[in-house]
Amino acid sequence: MSGNHVSGIGGIFFRAADPKALSAWYRTHLGIDPVNSVWMQEGGPTVFEPFPEDTDYFGDRSRQWMINFRVRDLDGLLNALRAAGIAVETRAGWDDPQVGRFARIHDPEANPIELWEPAAVAGSS
Repeated sequence: MSGNHVSGIGGIFFRAADPKALSAWYRTHLGIDPVNSVWMQEGGPTVFEPFPEDTDYFGDRSRQWMINFRVRDLDGLLNALRAAGIAVETRAGWDDPQVGRFARIHDPEANPIELWEPAAVAGSS
C-alpha cells in the first residue's frame, strides 16, 4: 500500500457547552488528561464504522456520534464510575467472547461513551 492513506486517528473534536468542565470530567473519571491538547494513548485496535442513520445503538437519535474507549479492567472502571455516581449501562447481548465486553456511560453533556474491554484482555483476567 502506498503512503497515500491515513495511519490512525489524530484527534477527536466536538462541541461542548463548557469545554473546561467537560475536559475535567474526562480527566477525573476516564483518565484522559489532554495536557497541551494531546493525549498519548496506548496502541490497539480501532473500529471505524458508519452506522445506518436510523440506528438505536447510540441511544438518543439526536446524537450523531459515539466514542468507544478501550479499557484493560472494565469491572474496576465500572466500579469507580458507579462510586462517583455515574450511571453505567450494560445489556445482555452486548458482550461477545470473540470481541470483548462492553458498557455504556454518558458524559455530563449527554454524549454517549462506550467502554470496551477487548476479548484478548477480557480473556486474560
